[in-house]
Amino acid sequence: MFRTMLILLVFGACVSAPLLASAQNGVGSIADSVDRLDRNFDAADRSHDGLLSKEEAEAGHVAFIAKNFDAIDTSKRGRVSKDDVHAYIRHLLMQGQPASATSASSRDR
Repeated sequence: MFRTMLILLVFGACVSAPLLASAQNGVGSIADSVDRLDRNFDAADRSHDGLLSKEEAEAGHVAFIAKNFDAIDTSKRGRVSKDDVHAYIRHLLMQGQPASATSASSRDR
């Protein structure tokens, strides 16, 4: 009986380890994409005011922000902050669409 329980425990650990690693990699991948997007945001922010206009996003090659600018700019002020972008990404993740956020931001290198 002890041997059977030990085998099941080892088997369970072997099966669950890749699943846990996969979940962590997904979160890590999203975090890496957001970090890269933040760096690209800073590079595109020519006025260094912490805000991007749609023109700055397009010229700065921040495709994710340029493509989704109107949805990100919920206050309709014509400029977006990193917080606005992060809120939009959270919104996408809450809708269960992380692929859209990560695939688009990975093009923003």
